[in-house]
Amino acid sequence: MSQIELLPPGDLETKRVLRKVAEAHRYLAELKGVAASIPNQEILIDTLSLQEARESSAIENIISTLSEVYQSNVQSNTYPNAAAKEIHAYVRALRKGYELVKKHDLLTNNYILEIQSIIEENSAGFRKLPGTGLINERTGELVYTPPQDYDTIVALMDNLQRFINDPDFYDADPLVKMAIIHHQFESIHPFYDGNGRSGRIINILYLIQQHLLDIPILYISRYIIQHKADYYRLLQEVRDKLLWEEWILYMLDAVIVTARDTIRVIKAMHTAMSTYKNILQTSAPKIYSQDLLYNLFRHPYTKIEYMMKDLGMSRNTIVRYLEALQQLDLVEKRKIGRDNYYLNKAFLSLLIEPAE
Repeated sequence: MSQIELLPPGDLETKRVLRKVAEAHRYLAELKGVAASIPNQEILIDTLSLQEARESSAIENIISTLSEVYQSNVQSNTYPNAAAKEIHAYVRALRKGYELVKKHDLLTNNYILEIQSIIEENSAGFRKLPGTGLINERTGELVYTPPQDYDTIVALMDNLQRFINDPDFYDADPLVKMAIIHHQFESIHPFYDGNGRSGRIINILYLIQQHLLDIPILYISRYIIQHKADYYRLLQEVRDKLLWEEWILYMLDAVIVTARDTIRVIKAMHTAMSTYKNILQTSAPKIYSQDLLYNLFRHPYTKIEYMMKDLGMSRNTIVRYLEALQQLDLVEKRKIGRDNYYLNKAFLSLLIEPAE
């Protein structure tokens, strides 16, 4: 069992790290600015958090299609499959964490416990029983044994809580600290389940707490999926050999690549919204409203019921609106199961394919 050291570590801000930190901050600042160009921030939070929930869950082999995720009805608690339900639980956990951090400007163990309890839909809390080990999925080999004793786990999490919230505890750039926090949390592995997903939510919440972003829109799970072997290898190399530099550079690259892709997606989203707005104002001015536009982009798979709620209109009126939207080729009607969905084709293409 690798011994976990209490934080803080020594000085990890090498020249290579600091150069990469500067680049990452440039892209984060641009992302923060571009996000402000979308007038309704809920559109970004809803759509991008669902993307992250799918990809973060996929790392844990919880697989669901975009269609299945958007077919889910959270209000009535109906989902096409168990994976879609778990993905929506992740979104709820992320939103709850975001609300807590924005309100209190803290990221405490109690908040982390609440996030994990929403993800797993139980209140088991920190591990109390020994026997947890991390297994190589391909070989079945035991690769890492996290702390087994409850008191040790609590002590390490208390130490991590101070590292997160006390700016005087360790003087380092917040992005370097984020990489350290993620490694420490995943190494403590404090829960019976949901550690990976909770840890990736902590990443974005820490950036919010540090005011590097205003809303939770930077999600590195896609990068981790694409570089999964390196992710697990570098995690273990820090545990075994304290090789921090390569791990921190990996996490900084994840921030840079993800920020660049998210900037491009948001810019394309802004263009698509402007295009839809112009078409509606020119060709269907009687039905155009900002609420209609926001509905189409907040619900890429919209339904009559969603529009009735968002626009406060009768079913017959909404049916007429949707017929007009189909004639303008802005939505595609698709019957899935017993329900009719109206797909925003332009927007879905942005979500399905990563920006190149």
